[in-house]
Amino acid sequence: MTNGKLLWIDDEIELLKGHIMFLEKKGYEVDTVTNGFDAVDRCAEQTYDLILLDENMPGISGLETLQRIKEIAPTTPVVMVTKSEEENIMDQAIGSKIADYLIKPVNPTQILLSLKKNIHQREIFTEQTQTAYQQNFGTLGMLIDDATRIEDWMELYRRLVAWELQLSETDSGMKEMLAMQKSEANHKFARFIAKNYLSWIGDAEAEGRPKVMSPDVFKQRIFPLLDQNEKVFFIVIDNFRYDQWRVLMSEIADLFQIDESLYCSILPTATQYARNAIFSGLMPNIIAEMFPELWVDEDSEEGKNLNEAPLIQTLFNRYRRKSTFTYNKVNDSQAAERLVQKLPQLAKYDLNVCVLNFIDMLSHARTESRMVRELASNEAAYRSITLSWFRHSAVGDLFRALAASDYRIVLTTDHGSIRCQTPIRVKGDKNTNTNLRYKLGKNLDYNPKEVFDITDPHRAQLPSPNLSTRYIFATGDAFFAYPNNYNYYVSYYRDTFQHGGISMEEMLIPLIELTPRHR
Repeated sequence: MTNGKLLWIDDEIELLKGHIMFLEKKGYEVDTVTNGFDAVDRCAEQTYDLILLDENMPGISGLETLQRIKEIAPTTPVVMVTKSEEENIMDQAIGSKIADYLIKPVNPTQILLSLKKNIHQREIFTEQTQTAYQQNFGTLGMLIDDATRIEDWMELYRRLVAWELQLSETDSGMKEMLAMQKSEANHKFARFIAKNYLSWIGDAEAEGRPKVMSPDVFKQRIFPLLDQNEKVFFIVIDNFRYDQWRVLMSEIADLFQIDESLYCSILPTATQYARNAIFSGLMPNIIAEMFPELWVDEDSEEGKNLNEAPLIQTLFNRYRRKSTFTYNKVNDSQAAERLVQKLPQLAKYDLNVCVLNFIDMLSHARTESRMVRELASNEAAYRSITLSWFRHSAVGDLFRALAASDYRIVLTTDHGSIRCQTPIRVKGDKNTNTNLRYKLGKNLDYNPKEVFDITDPHRAQLPSPNLSTRYIFATGDAFFAYPNNYNYYVSYYRDTFQHGGISMEEMLIPLIELTPRHR
């Protein structure tokens, strides 16, 4: 078995015999031709793993040969090995998507490096990444065992996501081991939250409380920028996980200086609670008490996020802030296009708030549509669809337009989501809410060992529709299932992305500040 089959095209091929012998000793099979016509004929007859091509040859030029080869074998990498240092030749070659450009005289090691990069890169990357993860496996395990502060969990989660992204680009079997390690981390994270959450909510100065939770976002990230007379664009992407942010970051890294952090969502990790807490600067029960007309109960048919602009106004009023703002909700590409067109008019406002709902809509569509579930069959595919949406929708145009502006952009979310696998039986009456990751009601029947339960909603600063209302939260990758029609329910919802409960994916979420590079 050879390392690869090569075609080397050069009218002075006799002078390259030493290089060819070196490659053959390294396990490559090398065919040679001295002109472009013969090269095109060879490519029509058989398939090569890589082609080495000179530019200056009799008959047709290297660039014309390249064009004809690309018509026959568009995916075969072509490396130009030539004496030509003319910049226009380089530009034309690069514009034709050559794999590499080497200027003679070259040594055999340079050729070998180009082959490794263009033929064996995935194989080498898989091997190196797998080895590096194996070496770090024990360190990650110790970080899981030793995490005692929310900052420890944030750092651990960053590392787990970094390995997840690296391993997803490989064929390594280590992905399963990482998934097991991440699952273990989530179980211990849930115990950490169960131990500390109520003390954080009960006392804003509590030791170990996260520096930023949902009600703190405006006070700690938006108001300071407005106080510096910055124009601020505040973008909230509903249901946006940290791993999705890391994928999108590569798309905008050349446009912005990026200040990345994580913050902690409140419970439940659901729009009605977490996003309303962001926009009001208040915990949910305080919203319900102070502004009952703006709070929507669980059993209401009314949309849970219809009052976000009025909630922002209440926040500005409480802090006696005179800043002007707009609120914009984007549910589809047409709305995003309209927002981009409106940017010149929005420049007169101090703050522009924009809510993007695509990822949340994708999550729900994946649950309800078999076709979408196939397209987003796993975590990597879910991230890929998110990236494709960003690249090819008007949302990408929005960020590019903002990069040319003088705005400071704050990008965040209200909560993330987790891929659910493990059903937990729960019973409730007809008034129990339908969310799969948290339940509230007065007649809940469940196993207390399987959930985090809050029997006194007031302690968690959550609304209590009835005196005996309690909240229960799924942890890890669990989801709630009713005993009635249990098997159908489980098969329908298993392997779907849900939110509302306790996991690193749902609670530890991105909070990003972007400064256009042109500034």
